[in-house]
Amino acid sequence: MTKQVYDITIIGGGPTGLFAAFYAGMRGAKTKIIEALPELGGQLALLYPEKYIYDVAGFPKVKAHELIDNLTRQIEKFNHTICLNQEVSDILPQADQSLMITTNTQDDHYTKAVIIAAGNGAFQPRRINLAGNEALEGTSLHYAVKDMTQFSDKRVVVCGGGDSAVDWALMLEKTAAEVTLLHRRPKFRAHEYSLEQLESSNVMVKTPYVLEELEHDGCTLHAVTIYNPKEDRREVVDTDHLLINYGFSSSLGPIKKWPLERKGNTLLVNSDMSTNISGVYAIGDIATYAGKVKLIATGFGEAPTAVNNALHFIHPEERLQPMHSTSLYG
Repeated sequence: MTKQVYDITIIGGGPTGLFAAFYAGMRGAKTKIIEALPELGGQLALLYPEKYIYDVAGFPKVKAHELIDNLTRQIEKFNHTICLNQEVSDILPQADQSLMITTNTQDDHYTKAVIIAAGNGAFQPRRINLAGNEALEGTSLHYAVKDMTQFSDKRVVVCGGGDSAVDWALMLEKTAAEVTLLHRRPKFRAHEYSLEQLESSNVMVKTPYVLEELEHDGCTLHAVTIYNPKEDRREVVDTDHLLINYGFSSSLGPIKKWPLERKGNTLLVNSDMSTNISGVYAIGDIATYAGKVKLIATGFGEAPTAVNNALHFIHPEERLQPMHSTSLYG
């Protein structure tokens, strides 16, 4: 059977990977996306679908799931091949200069160039370890918000000190009956604008406090005991829901075994987004270089750079700088 060779195969179906797929389609490239999760969208779809994003150009604010919906609609016209529930195991150079991608489902994919857009790799929320936490998970204890309506007119305690915790506290304030934000340090590590909003909000801020005990009946959360180590003081906060934002532990998984130059859990790339392996590029949070800023907007800029250079790698006789989209679709 003749193997089907794609021009570009994108590993990762998050926002950066999706925009790379759109741009590859616009350049006329035969494109495939391989995604380990059962749906496209990456962390935005899985963990933050209801969260507003404010730093995407052209959107004063946009919900994560709306951004993913728009990116998905953008690529529909190109009929790209999309493979879900497949984790890439290896990338193997072939004698004909193509690359073979192997996966955990024993499927082999052939391509002329690869763009790795795997974000932070496989990720898991950092969970709490208190009596009863497993029984409450998904009902009263949450690590992500899939549906804002479940918090309507409820008392909510949010734990964490970063952007996610502060942002969720501010968003939940609009629907919840009461929101308490708990952080173990005196100061938060969030954007200045968010902290200004927090100061003028009705969110009850408790610092420096740690979560000490869950009070529940086996299936429903009723209150949490919090502890201030600085003052050796305990308080009981009545609540219906507990939202934990302690960040995520991530792993590159099989990518760590590939002969790619790395810096920690990121891949070192050149200005054209190429890695040290010929024909392999990296974009988004998984890519790093001097001055790199990890933002969705940054990934959106890196995607066309990687696609254009990948196509120039495949067809060196063709121009690197393509026409503008207005010339193609205007």
